[in-house]
Amino acid sequence: MIGLLRGMRLFVNNSAMVVVGSGPAGVSAAEAFRRHDSDTPVSILTADPALPYARPPLSKEFLRGETDDIALHPAEWYAERRIDLVHTRVERIDPGGHVVIADGQRFAYSSLILACGSAPVPLPVPGGERAYQLRALADAQRLRDGSSDADSAVVIGAGFIGCEAAASLARRGVSVTLVAPNAVPQDNRLGAEAGERLRRLVVSSGARYVGGVAVEAVDEGSVRLDNGVTINCDLVLAATGVRPQSGLAEDAGLNTADSRVVVDANMRTSVPDVFAIGDVASAINTTAGRRINVEHWQDAVDHGEIAGAVAAGQDAKWDGVPGFWTTIGDATVKYHAWGDGYDSTRLIDHQDGFTAWYERGGTAVGVLTCNADDNYERGETLIKNKRRLST
Repeated sequence: MIGLLRGMRLFVNNSAMVVVGSGPAGVSAAEAFRRHDSDTPVSILTADPALPYARPPLSKEFLRGETDDIALHPAEWYAERRIDLVHTRVERIDPGGHVVIADGQRFAYSSLILACGSAPVPLPVPGGERAYQLRALADAQRLRDGSSDADSAVVIGAGFIGCEAAASLARRGVSVTLVAPNAVPQDNRLGAEAGERLRRLVVSSGARYVGGVAVEAVDEGSVRLDNGVTINCDLVLAATGVRPQSGLAEDAGLNTADSRVVVDANMRTSVPDVFAIGDVASAINTTAGRRINVEHWQDAVDHGEIAGAVAAGQDAKWDGVPGFWTTIGDATVKYHAWGDGYDSTRLIDHQDGFTAWYERGGTAVGVLTCNADDNYERGETLIKNKRRLST
């Protein structure tokens, strides 16, 4: 053991709350813990060199060059709350010893919250490494710099990040082509009618949508599609999804399933004193009555508030309806749903937007709105109370 510890700095305070990850979930957890416990030391360990920041603006206002102010809090906020922000890369966790090992340092803890987030899925085609990715602030800065003198771009993937980024690049005067395997964005998740409305939003923002195609290769200055078409471009963005970073938990023997850490409604894992939140967690939602996987900013914040409170000795559980909002061009799109399927859908067009209602077994399970905030709020109530959508 002495040989193992040689060269390591040992943090021996066994009464400490340690958070791994500085995204919205991790910061929310630290804040909630400190709100209920003013004495126990709190540390956030993060490999990201930046001050913790909001991710939603990265594909929108930040990418468009409209703001650089995306910090969740100023540096003074952490100092005032005695939350120690440590920029370090966590190597492993030792639940038996209540220790986190990071860059040759050992951080002892009484409670540990894993907010490891997700990492972009690499584009698995020849030349895929040429494509930009968009997850961290450093990614967004590179993309913004690269697009400043670009005339044309190809965005691969029509999830919300891809649609947002395509619209933002188009606003910067870049000729953008968004390519995706789906005929319309997210038709497998939201249905063909709602997907068609999203496609129209992308097109109205100034981008071109090409669906029903796959990328075969990314060459220098072009993208080759499987339909024989080659699109010349100055830059390529791969918005091809993310994968939860559950490796630390798996290596430590925590219960995982489908690359997520299994937790209860209090965000507790299978190991005492260890919690998991945000993208990396598969959590019980007491209202839904089952396990729900989410990758939304607001739900990450909610997870953090619950885990931080519970770690500080409070009673809290996840019972809210998952949801988020975004902008595509000038349109505001909002979504509430359990996210695990529906058997019927009804789409209603409005003068300046639309509402798509989703039901399963005769009760509301989702709502997607465009410029229809009243329906978004009504949908949350219907979903939470397991109510039928009245005509």
